Amino acid sequence: MRVFVTGASGWVGTAVVSDLLTAGHHVLGLARTDEGAKKIAALGADVLRGTLDDLNVLRQGAAQSDGVIHTAFHHDFSRFAESSEQERRAIEAMGSSLEGSGRPFVVTSGVALLAPGRVASEDDAARVADASFPRAPELTAGAFAARGVRVATVRLAPTVHGIGDRGFVPRLVEFAREKGVSAYVGEGRNRWPAVHRLDAARVFRLALEHGAEGGPFHAIAEEGIALKDIAKAIGRGLNIPVVSLSPEEAAEHFSWFARFVSLDCPSSSQRTRSVLGWKPEHPSLLADMQNPAYF
Repeated sequence: MRVFVTGASGWVGTAVVSDLLTAGHHVLGLARTDEGAKKIAALGADVLRGTLDDLNVLRQGAAQSDGVIHTAFHHDFSRFAESSEQERRAIEAMGSSLEGSGRPFVVTSGVALLAPGRVASEDDAARVADASFPRAPELTAGAFAARGVRVATVRLAPTVHGIGDRGFVPRLVEFAREKGVSAYVGEGRNRWPAVHRLDAARVFRLALEHGAEGGPFHAIAEEGIALKDIAKAIGRGLNIPVVSLSPEEAAEHFSWFARFVSLDCPSSSQRTRSVLGWKPEHPSLLADMQNPAYF
């Protein structure tokens, strides 16, 4: 199968590309920069130059492929609404090239805001965009299901970890290094689900090979890790104190990131494991964080 992958030079995307190639697929990867193009080519994939704003390029990539995996997103939280709108247009452009073809289209979303305070499952409906969180890739792509496209969403854990991690945990490490303490909020019982990026990559491939049927799929290896345990691991890694903060103190300590630190979003992947035959094989988050490279 020839697969068009957006975000092919990114943290999750490179793992997806490698997994697809290892499984015998051919990959066409979207590259925004020269550096990204070199990275994609080094993996053994073909390169298509362009950005999420180049809608004709996206249509072209989708049109010449047997399936599409969309992992790209511009993670600039100061321009989150603009990035969300950019993604909406990109998904609609690729979806339009797949209309009536029956080809699979796998898009990326997350579990963090699906069901705060309880265990989210694949049965939970996609979150509707609003002013506080305007991103809704699952709903945008889902509209193409009635237009002859086989659509599925892979919902990622907020923590997609591994050596070289660029996500939530490294941000906590940055705050801890800057402030001299590793902090959590209140009793630190709120939970983050997690998945190793190589395990997450396999969910994307299996979803594609399954014809994008039976989704959405949850790339969740660990249902929920207490933030206090993550803070303790950071404290050990940096050899600094671990402290509890009140919500007011956390708002000052973590600034814009305080909202994420307080998230309680445990999530299940039971149906994903059953439908796709997926089983995580790589280290857990806390095991990964024993590696000095994390710090």
